[in-house]
Amino acid sequence: MDPVDLALMLLRLAVGGTMIAHGVNHWRGGGKIAGTAGWFESLGLRHGTLQAWASVVTEIGAGVLLILGLITPLAAAGVVGVMLVAALLAHRPNGFFIFKEGWEYVMILAVVAVVLGVTGPGTISLDSALDIVYDGWIGGAVALGGGLLGTALLLAAFWRPQRQGAAAEASSAEEPSTEEPAESPVESPVEKPSPEA
Repeated sequence: MDPVDLALMLLRLAVGGTMIAHGVNHWRGGGKIAGTAGWFESLGLRHGTLQAWASVVTEIGAGVLLILGLITPLAAAGVVGVMLVAALLAHRPNGFFIFKEGWEYVMILAVVAVVLGVTGPGTISLDSALDIVYDGWIGGAVALGGGLLGTALLLAAFWRPQRQGAAAEASSAEEPSTEEPAESPVESPVEKPSPEA
């Protein structure tokens, strides 16, 4: 067995398994679809339930396709798109490092997906068995270009970020406080939902 093909298979299994885990978590974990929808809406995406299901289907679908090594560049494009949306909307304000909920983790997954588009899935794959391997510049262009295009279309169609002041007003209007304000207000940290790519 060629060590490069084995390495590509391990890479596909790792990224594909990670994507499936994220999709299942968005679907069945914590707040389930309703919680995921609410989180997406808090990021400025309209139609949160639609976004939640789209995320679940894309993450699980791309993960399964990567593990199988089937239409690998399109599967990689799905990973790039999901990770780019996560980087822009959830992680970008927090800087680079993941321990501060930054974008380093989603960037690595996206880059690995583009690399898989360029290298192809290797011979231990359905693409190879079916003789439908598209790699090199074409595979890389599909992986990167498809992810960028999907992200641009999603943001253009659904992203409507609230102004900071408007968001605070809406929040205070929804949850009226029954407590008297403190004499010297101190800004308390708000616990954010754990960002999932």
